[in-house]
Amino acid sequence: MRQVIAATFLSLDGVMQAPGGPEEDPTGGFTHGGWTVHYWDAAMEQVMGTIMDQPFDLLLGRKTYDIFAAHWPYSNEQPIADKFNAATKYVATSSTAPLVWKHSVAIHDVAADVARLKREDGPNLLIQGSSDLVQTLLAHDLIDRFNLLVFPLLLGKGKRLFGRGSFPAALKLVHSQVSTTGVSMNCYVRDGAIRTGSFVPAQPSEREMARREKMLREA
Repeated sequence: MRQVIAATFLSLDGVMQAPGGPEEDPTGGFTHGGWTVHYWDAAMEQVMGTIMDQPFDLLLGRKTYDIFAAHWPYSNEQPIADKFNAATKYVATSSTAPLVWKHSVAIHDVAADVARLKREDGPNLLIQGSSDLVQTLLAHDLIDRFNLLVFPLLLGKGKRLFGRGSFPAALKLVHSQVSTTGVSMNCYVRDGAIRTGSFVPAQPSEREMARREKMLREA
């Protein structure tokens, strides 16, 4: 069995679009591409190194795949370029056009194919970017771990990690660290269902009961 791991750069308001550069993904008129560049430090490099040191296959949406395929085969950024080039790339796509980056495999039925891949032996499946793919995987409860690097800025609009595919679920924080530039680096794993409770006394006041009735009428 292998796990699906989402390693994602986020703004404080949850945007994950175009962290690496202005030309990366201007979809929807997004004008803040490259918002992570000035925050990198040794602590972040260490955390990312730890993530990349584990054996992995890549699980990518088509747009992120195209970005990576245009960069990593031509990059001298070792050792990560070597790891990305050598990894099997599973690409969620509706196209039948050939995937030219070596070791690339198209998947067309995302939920079924990823569920099948998880049941197989092999390295974990690492998601990079791929916001549309993430929504599908979230909707089918197929992501096991979130490595989230949360940057101290607000982007206002853009593609979000927890968007239309999100559903109620509890998460457990298993590691946390803060960079010298204020980036919060947290690792979360699934932790079952949400557990609810109440701070309201067992015998609410008449005013509280009236407030509840009003809320029900206005719902």
